[in-house]
Amino acid sequence: MHTHTLSFRAGDDFVEKTRSLAELLGLKSSDYIREAVAEKNERIMAERIAMLSRKLSSKHLAFNETTEGTLKDGI
Repeated sequence: MHTHTLSFRAGDDFVEKTRSLAELLGLKSSDYIREAVAEKNERIMAERIAMLSRKLSSKHLAFNETTEGTLKDGI
């Protein structure tokens, strides 16, 4: 696996809280941030999949409703 470096600016409060929570969990700050970002990415992807599923479901429902009357015509 090839690794890359991400860097960002953060305020003192954010850094202090992040370091404290990472230490509490026995993690390095970088590992804590990596896990937090991975969890956020998974949550966003799950929300996107759910939204797309609802969208597709509503399209299928609309299609089924438009073709419902044709089921009785014998075709």
